[in-house]
Amino acid sequence: MNTAEQTLLLLKTRGAQTAQAMADILHLTSMGVRRQLEAAEEKGLVTHIDTPGKVGRPVRLWQLTELGHARYPDRHAALTVDLIGQVRALFGESAIDRLIDARETASETAYRAAIDPAASLPQRAATLAVLRDAEGYMAEAQVADDGSVLLVENHCPICAAARSCQNFCRSELDVFQRVLGPDVKVERVEHQLAGARRCAYRIEPIA
Repeated sequence: MNTAEQTLLLLKTRGAQTAQAMADILHLTSMGVRRQLEAAEEKGLVTHIDTPGKVGRPVRLWQLTELGHARYPDRHAALTVDLIGQVRALFGESAIDRLIDARETASETAYRAAIDPAASLPQRAATLAVLRDAEGYMAEAQVADDGSVLLVENHCPICAAARSCQNFCRSELDVFQRVLGPDVKVERVEHQLAGARRCAYRIEPIA
């Protein structure tokens, strides 16, 4: 596997990364990795986003685009639904609840590690959007004039699982509320499972 393929595979398997972090993993120079990323960006396979760092300096995170993800076809939806059905049949609904709880805990731990609780609401929401985007949700954070933020997810990579068990969606909403902090209110205002084109969450400060 050449360096270009290794770079794309790393973004696929580990999500959004800085060039330096990728260089450390691949045992390459950061300059060499940046050249690979810039070449992939020209082909539309990767993109980057600058997110606020914990010490005030922006952090550039690289991630696959939709075209980049398409290099790794998603064929697991039917298997996921089948597995959920098998677990439910063999072990009951409580086993599904335990699986969702475990996923919720893992997601919350990862988000808390990346989100600075002292950052502003737009900064926290932007970081969450980067994390969700890296998971395949095609997420973005839109800041409104009133100080609220709309977290938009244009794609749902777990849609099949969520249709089979809607507690997956409840779990995500609860995690967003906890990791963004007690000074904000999170409300889902658009929902794919309710027929909307996308999922969207209004995040507003509590006065």
